[in-house]
Amino acid sequence: QVQLVESGGGLVQAGGSLRLSCAASGRTFTLYTMAWFRQAPGKEREFVAVIDWSGSNTNYADSVKGRFTISRENAKNTMYLQMNTLKPEDTAVYYCAATGGSPSSSKDWYNYWGQGTQVTVSS
Repeated sequence: QVQLVESGGGLVQAGGSLRLSCAASGRTFTLYTMAWFRQAPGKEREFVAVIDWSGSNTNYADSVKGRFTISRENAKNTMYLQMNTLKPEDTAVYYCAATGGSPSSSKDWYNYWGQGTQVTVSS
């Protein structure tokens, strides 16, 4: 089992940047594929980005491609999401998630979730 804690959310103006972190504890971090999802008020939780155990393979939602970068530091048991050129439509609660399986954009594939961190982008 793994426990996940997100941090780094906040309020930022459109065009600005934020970096989210997801700290993992419990079982060996490198066993897990890690991902970011987000959920805006009244909307379904949606996929943002995923990274495999090694950090070599990543995938992004079309809406964030070219603006967001997912990465991980296995030695620190931490995953990151660098968010640049933020837009008001990026406003949501951002969740990190983990699975022992291969990378997927489906939220149903992930067994472990953090509590979420709020990102608000003002226009």
